[in-house]
Amino acid sequence: MDVHASLRHLRQSPRKVRLVINAIRGLSVTAAETRLNFTPKISAKPVLKLLRSAVANAEHNFKLDKQDLYVRHIVADGGPTLSRSRPRAFGRAAPIRKRTTHITLILATKGDAKPPEGKKKLKKALAIKKAKATNN
Repeated sequence: MDVHASLRHLRQSPRKVRLVINAIRGLSVTAAETRLNFTPKISAKPVLKLLRSAVANAEHNFKLDKQDLYVRHIVADGGPTLSRSRPRAFGRAAPIRKRTTHITLILATKGDAKPPEGKKKLKKALAIKKAKATNN
């Protein structure tokens, strides 16, 4: 059973948010909460709030237990960029890009089969599967 939650238009750059979400990918919900509580990054607080929202969705909508959940998939994509300008010398202007982030989180129960994330892991899993098929 997959439980989805998303956060849109977070006023933090995706590059900075990815540092935090890479730390909790694949962890159980309790371990992820503990890690986010002690992460000294500003984006840890909204990610923790999103994780708690996903857990609340799982408990309320699907009657799942918090102890059985883990972070199956989490991704931080770029949202719309606010364009501003900064005055420079000789009457010129330089662009300022205020970036936003969309975060998507998917929780799953521990009994579900965990698919490999990333292209390299997926290719490796497919190669192993193909090798097993040729051996039989």
